[in-house]
Amino acid sequence: MLIAGFPAGAWGTNCYLVAPAAGEECVIIDPGHQAADGVAEAIAKHRLKPVAVVLTHGHIDHVASVVPVCGAHDVPAWIHPDDRYMMRDPEKGIGRSIGMPLLGELTVGEPDDVKELADGAKLELAGLELAVAHAPGHTKGSVTFGMPEAADIPPILFSGDLLFAGSIGRTDLPGGDMAEMLDSLARVCLPLDDSTVVLSGHGPQTTIGQERATNPYLRQVAAGQGAHDAPRRGM
Repeated sequence: MLIAGFPAGAWGTNCYLVAPAAGEECVIIDPGHQAADGVAEAIAKHRLKPVAVVLTHGHIDHVASVVPVCGAHDVPAWIHPDDRYMMRDPEKGIGRSIGMPLLGELTVGEPDDVKELADGAKLELAGLELAVAHAPGHTKGSVTFGMPEAADIPPILFSGDLLFAGSIGRTDLPGGDMAEMLDSLARVCLPLDDSTVVLSGHGPQTTIGQERATNPYLRQVAAGQGAHDAPRRGM
């Protein structure tokens, strides 16, 4: 298994390229603001052939490079239908103007081929299996991508802006909802094995076991309580 990840752009959004091994087909997860050059470098370094872009949600910091990346490799982008509108009109996703200098660096719009994600779907891409879980709370169309344990590799969760090391995604932007966030944490994250590696949309990797023990939101969800006071992250 090869996972090449790097933080990109003004928001430090993690972009991941996932492949069975170097020299094989790959999936690109969340090519956000200013991610195109990093994607190209990882493809060249590991001799990869992209077959799809998959998106955890529609915020501009996760989708800003979708058009150039999909166009360069003639691949589709997968996104949940509830967040698809943000690719065409990113300012609706954050409830304010992004700002002209930054907006001038973005290629706003949809790639030529957009496919829609559904809860419970199993995507068979690049020799990989990605399990889609709808996880609203940060946005209405947020999803996670899970990969099963294989050989000596533990299970993996690409959590987007649902779960971070020590925190969760913010819920104060359009489409955000704390009750939905807590429900998604309980439904999507709590059943996972402690060994599951969490690769999130921002910040360092962690594990479900670490978050179950230390994350104030996951701990309070596990205890059947709400969690509202700890700081939240993400755009």
